[in-house]
Amino acid sequence: MSTAIADKRPSTLRGARLPKWAPWAIAAGSIALGLGISAAAGLHSDIQWALIAALLHILGTYVIAARVENRRQAKDRVVTALVWVAFLLAVVPLASLVWSTVQRGVKVLDGYFLTHSMGVVPDSQPGGGIYHAILGTLEQVGLATLIAAPIGVLTAIYLVEYGRGNLARAVTFFVDVMTGIPSIVAGLFILSLMLMFDMQPFGFAGSLALAILMMPVVVRSTEEMLKLVPNELREASLALGVPKWRTILKVVLPTSMGGITTGIMLSIARITGETAPVLLLVFGSKFINANPFEGAQASLPLYIYQQYGSGETPAYDRAWAASLTLIAFVMILNLVARGIARWKAPKTGR
Repeated sequence: MSTAIADKRPSTLRGARLPKWAPWAIAAGSIALGLGISAAAGLHSDIQWALIAALLHILGTYVIAARVENRRQAKDRVVTALVWVAFLLAVVPLASLVWSTVQRGVKVLDGYFLTHSMGVVPDSQPGGGIYHAILGTLEQVGLATLIAAPIGVLTAIYLVEYGRGNLARAVTFFVDVMTGIPSIVAGLFILSLMLMFDMQPFGFAGSLALAILMMPVVVRSTEEMLKLVPNELREASLALGVPKWRTILKVVLPTSMGGITTGIMLSIARITGETAPVLLLVFGSKFINANPFEGAQASLPLYIYQQYGSGETPAYDRAWAASLTLIAFVMILNLVARGIARWKAPKTGR
């Protein structure tokens, strides 16, 4: 009888807890107080009232949680609130940038804009398009990928599968250095070679500079993917008498192909928006030049820079439309990379 009565008593180990809607209510109250304080103080910036609301949200979360629950739970809720505030601080500017680009870019973005070049259209007049810039970007980035992807993958294979001793350490050191190299330095390096051989600006020179920027990213991403391949797979293949080069070709690379492809796609997205090396080496052109090995050539980042720098209203509209096109191109590359990663991901059974 006493045991049954004891089982019906409420547990003393479970304290009071805030309801699930409490964080949302605290956030709404913080926003209202932030707006009120900003209006009373005469603050007109959205950033100011947002920061005030964030501070009030963190402070209110701690005070309310400490009174209702306990200090340990209050600290946990404050950390959660800090994570959400940091997330919003990162997402809101990005969303604002995308919204501003879409809002201003759709003014002149149409089929004509995508399928025509600038030609003889002056910057102060409406009209023209970005076909020549799209063509130049695709050729320059494509050539850079053909150069950087094989070299990067083979370098990563050497470091993971064969690399031992001073040579491997030196290669790793230089890859780390190249990862943080400014794009203008890569452009100046190729420019110095062009001046030595008395060469004029052409598209392939920009591809060489972009390949220098792309290679360390490919090496690092491929190296990490190869390290994820279990050693048991290599050992099983070698135990069957398969040569090491064939084990790498038939076992290691197919297992990590999804991650390697994703890394290459992301590195392509990284170099697509580079302007400095293209400005130095490709020089830009308003006309269509389908030959990257001869003559100046356009690209989307350079087109945006030149149009926005002209200071004319029609040129501003074209620059925003080209920016929207470039963002869409990079976004498509990222989506393709995610799709390939999911498609090539190892199938897990029960």
